[in-house]
Amino acid sequence: MAMKGKNCVAIAADRRFGVQLMTLSTDFQKIFEINPRTYIGLPGLATDVQTLSELFRFKTNLYKLREERDISPKTFSHMVSSTLYEKRFGNYFCEPVIAGIEKDGSPYICSMDLLGCINHAKDFVVSGTASSQMYGTAEGLWEPELEPEELFETIAQAMMSAVDRDASSGWGVIVHVITQDGVMTKTLKARMD
Repeated sequence: MAMKGKNCVAIAADRRFGVQLMTLSTDFQKIFEINPRTYIGLPGLATDVQTLSELFRFKTNLYKLREERDISPKTFSHMVSSTLYEKRFGNYFCEPVIAGIEKDGSPYICSMDLLGCINHAKDFVVSGTASSQMYGTAEGLWEPELEPEELFETIAQAMMSAVDRDASSGWGVIVHVITQDGVMTKTLKARMD
């Protein structure tokens, strides 16, 4: 899940890695830093998560070498979209969520389907197995112009509520709140059964 605030964005994911309902690990990384102002969340098949994270790291490093600057969140989202669309006949099983702060300080969030169709939103975007559970709480708690601390509380409550209601996700939540000044990262404990 990614959520907009006042000159800040938050991105959060659960920590579970499992095969159907069997949990194999409780500290699986699903959110990756592209640069200090851009993060991507990759919910989906674990092998595709690892493949795509390395592919996007490679492509953004090439971009940085060629352009001599960090990639902006909006440009990065189009790079992710075209990468997914290239494999549309044998697609990756991953639905990316991108969050970041643009150069002018405006927050940027988007999500995509398996083929790379971009979904921009003014409030929040969700993806993964618990997405239907995330909508209700997020719609009830989100307000425009949330400050970073309020944004953290809102996204944390929405995620905790969702993973408590979904048997195939959980085992904690990691939240990154991105502002102009830096990134605040917190790991939350959730139900572990």
